[in-house]
Amino acid sequence: MSTAAEHGPQQSREPGPQHTHQDSPRAPHIDSWLNLTMLRLLVGVADRGSLSASARAAGIAQSNASRSLRTLERRLGYTLLRRSTRGSTLTQEGVLTVEWAREVLDGVDRLSAGADALAHRGQEELAIGASMTIAEHLLPGWIGGFRTRRPGVATQLRVMNSAQVIEAVTAGTVALGFVETPDLPADLHAVTVFTDQLVVVAGPGHPWARRTEPLDPAELATTALVEREEGSGTRAFLDRLVDDHRPAPLVELNSNSAICQAVVEGIGPTVLSRLAVEGYLRSGQLTEIPTRGPRLDRLLQAVWRGRLPDGGTAAEFLEVALGGGHGGCPSHNSR
Repeated sequence: MSTAAEHGPQQSREPGPQHTHQDSPRAPHIDSWLNLTMLRLLVGVADRGSLSASARAAGIAQSNASRSLRTLERRLGYTLLRRSTRGSTLTQEGVLTVEWAREVLDGVDRLSAGADALAHRGQEELAIGASMTIAEHLLPGWIGGFRTRRPGVATQLRVMNSAQVIEAVTAGTVALGFVETPDLPADLHAVTVFTDQLVVVAGPGHPWARRTEPLDPAELATTALVEREEGSGTRAFLDRLVDDHRPAPLVELNSNSAICQAVVEGIGPTVLSRLAVEGYLRSGQLTEIPTRGPRLDRLLQAVWRGRLPDGGTAAEFLEVALGGGHGGCPSHNSR
């Protein structure tokens, strides 16, 4: 009968890493070694076609860029680039990792733009109110575009639900508001800046995730959901589209991410913007439930009181929003 001591030397001569929990030291957590430069270089290879072009765009010597990506490969444990005399191309694993990296970098860019707006540093200020979905997914890009055009103007961002945004616009505490609700006062001007799609999602363990037939609107109308709070645009739209006499929510939460986590944990299904759930759908944490009938499209709108002065900061920000959406279909029909 062989012993552990007899096998030890033989195992040590085998090439490659040993994947046993007992013998392998715990790998450092990704937080301790990953940096954003690695990810930007990797995404740059996909966007610009070569490592050299990615390094030039990042202002980094190619030798340093190559060393950085080799470190990334070693830490991740798989190959990201195929290297040859003709250049570097992404492996299949590299292509997938690029998509994950894009989400991380997009999140960092949103954090940077949003934090700067919340801090409202600068000489001249433009006060804007936005509902949660718009603030999370659309406004950072608009703020970045506006900052490029008007670098001397700081954007003060207030994140609220749609009802509160309308109150702030009406009271004059913000110059421009962005809302998801279809219920707009007649005394406010409005223009559509984005066409959004609501989707029904559930956790993989929910019975709806295993259904073979599309969900009927009548069943949706009689099912208690995990929902946003009263006053949110998502809830107002669903009340108008489905039925405002729907069952009381299973739970009310005031953020899209909190709702997604509740659904992942199996509390119940929900209806949210595709913008808010697309990452969860890609990762398999949530399952989209097909529905009968037309898509649950809604219009996200900018609202303001009175007349926006030509050449003013609010009018210019609105121009950026109308021209710089997130893949939607802006409409210029205002009232």
